[in-house]
Amino acid sequence: MTKAIITVVGKDTVGIIARVCTYLAENRVNILDISQTIVQDYFNMMMIVDISKMAGHYGDMVDDLEKLGQDIGVAVKCQKEEIFDQMHRI
Repeated sequence: MTKAIITVVGKDTVGIIARVCTYLAENRVNILDISQTIVQDYFNMMMIVDISKMAGHYGDMVDDLEKLGQDIGVAVKCQKEEIFDQMHRI
């Protein structure tokens, strides 16, 4: 299984989760775990996803998610699990 970490941060608006999850489902990316919180008007979500059966290329998904985030006014970042772990290692 190949995992990636997706983070979504920005002003809360209707449909953020729906738009991100719809994109993932359409591209055969399975959500393994999801956590979200809203603090005042700010939305924060972290997802762990399985990209082993993903349609298309990983780099295209990263670009697509970033553009999707721009379209809905949030920042969407995607990193492979091993990169994320190395960046957040103490």
